[in-house]
Amino acid sequence: MSLAFLLTTLVVVATPGTGVVYTLAAGLSRGRRASVVAAFACTLGIVPHVLATVTGLAALLNASAAAFQVLKYAGVGYLLYMAWATLRDKQAIDVEEDAAPLSAGRVIVRGVLINLLNPKLTIFFFAFLPQFVDPSAPHALPHMLALSGVFMLATFVVFAAYGVLAASVRSHVIARPRVMAWLRRSFAGSFVALGAKLALTPR
Repeated sequence: MSLAFLLTTLVVVATPGTGVVYTLAAGLSRGRRASVVAAFACTLGIVPHVLATVTGLAALLNASAAAFQVLKYAGVGYLLYMAWATLRDKQAIDVEEDAAPLSAGRVIVRGVLINLLNPKLTIFFFAFLPQFVDPSAPHALPHMLALSGVFMLATFVVFAAYGVLAASVRSHVIARPRVMAWLRRSFAGSFVALGAKLALTPR
C-alpha cells in the first residue's frame, strides 16, 4: 500500500459531499451516537460500488450513457427528496436536549441510499483502484479488496470525526433556538446544491 494511495484517499474522503452533510446533520440533530451510525451507513453504502467495480459493472456504467444517466438522476431525485424532507419534517433535524433518537434502521437506510445512488462513486472506484493494483499480479483481486477496505475504513473514521465534532457543539445550538431553522434550511440547500452538481457533471 503506497503513501500516494493513502493521501489520495484522505483527500477524497475529507472533501465535503453528501455523506459528510448527512453525518453533520445527524451529529447536530441527534448527537454522537446518531453521527457514528450515519458514518457507518455512508460507509456501508460504498460496498455495492466496490462490488460493482470488482465484477465489472462499473465498465457498463462507463460505457452505457443510458445506464449512467438513469442511476445519476435517481441519485439527484433522492437528494432533492432529502432536501424536501429536511425542510418538511422538523424531526429530521430537531436540535433539542431531550430529542427522541431516530431508529438506527432509519438512519442507516438514508445513509446507505445517499451513497448507493451516486454513480460517480462507482466510476471513481473504477478509475481510482486500478492505478494502485497490478492486474498481472497473482493476488490482484485480494489487493483491490484490501485497498477498498482501507478506503471504507478511512471514510468511516473521517465521517465519524465530522459527526462527533458537530455533536460537540449541539449545546450551543440548543441554547439558540433560532439557529435550528437556519440549520434546516442550510442542510436542505446543501442537498439541493449537491444534487445539482451531480446532475450537471458529465460521466
